[in-house]
Amino acid sequence: MAKRITLLLGSTLLVLFASIGILTTQVGAEEEVNEDVELTEEQLAEMEALHHNAFEQHKVIIDKYVEYGVFTEEKADKMKSYLDERFDKLKENDFIPKMDKHHKQDKEDRDS
Repeated sequence: MAKRITLLLGSTLLVLFASIGILTTQVGAEEEVNEDVELTEEQLAEMEALHHNAFEQHKVIIDKYVEYGVFTEEKADKMKSYLDERFDKLKENDFIPKMDKHHKQDKEDRDS
């Protein structure tokens, strides 16, 4: 039973992280994201709430992994700190995904 719950939580975490990753790191996404758009106050509030809920759910899952002994408290703290930093960065950019052009360049260098 515990193995089944761990598998379910792992799958859920994978799907949640993948969905965030897909939204922000698609191949060629810099050509697909219109960074010149300015969201209205209502849109900003909605995006903030959605992202906040998603990141809080990630933290609940991480805490469950700690409870089940999969992650240490230290590892969980680092993961949750990363989520906080990511949320702050999104908020700083008015919840418009910003593509990291330097990261893309590094990836292209590794692929060649």
